[in-house]
Amino acid sequence: MYKKIRKAVFLVGGLGTRFLPATKSMPKEMLPVLNKPLIHHAFEEARNAGIEQFIFITGRNKNSINDF
Repeated sequence: MYKKIRKAVFLVGGLGTRFLPATKSMPKEMLPVLNKPLIHHAFEEARNAGIEQFIFITGRNKNSINDF
């Protein structure tokens, strides 16, 4: 009947201007929530939901996300 969703697309290419001045030094996706970056929480939630492939669309200057 229904196909299982296997891919998740994370759009993490924005400038984060609504979170200024915190986003001057790090992307909004890397802001810590408790002890992990925000993007890590989103990734874990998707993985626990059964997602198998993850696509992260980043901006030019978001090296910290690529390194993470």
